[in-house]
Amino acid sequence: MIALLVRDMKLAMRAGGGFGLGLAFFLIVTVLVPFGVGPESGLLSKIAPGILWLGALLACLLSLDRIFALDWEDGSLDLLATSPLPMEGVVTIKALAHWLTTGLPLCLAAPLFGLLLSLPDTGYVWLVLSLVIGTPALSVVGTFGAALTVGLKRGGLLLSLLVLPLYVPTLIFGAEVARRGALGMDAMTPLLMLGGITAGTIALLPFASALVLRVNLR
Repeated sequence: MIALLVRDMKLAMRAGGGFGLGLAFFLIVTVLVPFGVGPESGLLSKIAPGILWLGALLACLLSLDRIFALDWEDGSLDLLATSPLPMEGVVTIKALAHWLTTGLPLCLAAPLFGLLLSLPDTGYVWLVLSLVIGTPALSVVGTFGAALTVGLKRGGLLLSLLVLPLYVPTLIFGAEVARRGALGMDAMTPLLMLGGITAGTIALLPFASALVLRVNLR
């Protein structure tokens, strides 16, 4: 399993879907927002949690179509399906590789980008905490969407349409945690809801993704 994880991380870097592309997109979103809404720091500080969470969510979308595409094209996915490692384990490893190469760098870069949006000092810890807890759900849900569209030509747009509605609960509670933390309010309730969503996706969606892959490989 460790070898598969290292292999998927290397493939993500070589295919251009690693942390560099996601961070660049995240930075572009953060820089363009002040041009669109104005440079007023009071307004930016109010919308900063939502903008940062939305930017992280959209950045995660960029590399979802590559999770299974490369393995499908070279036949590795068929070999993985017949290997001793259960398909659920394969799906989990691929989701973890996606999070390590996309989600984790976004979590680490979020405080720096928060400075560009005048995020209040009290909001940085809650922003990072919400991203660390919430972004694994984005990777797991994205892996499920990638399993549904594997083998489809130009399935990137379809993948986005399938995944975005499933991302909404994570976005709502993640942004709410960051917003309440920035205002100095109690953020434990949305944080627990966010953690519950992540735990539920990790517990259930790998089995659904494995089932979908088995159907697509027949």
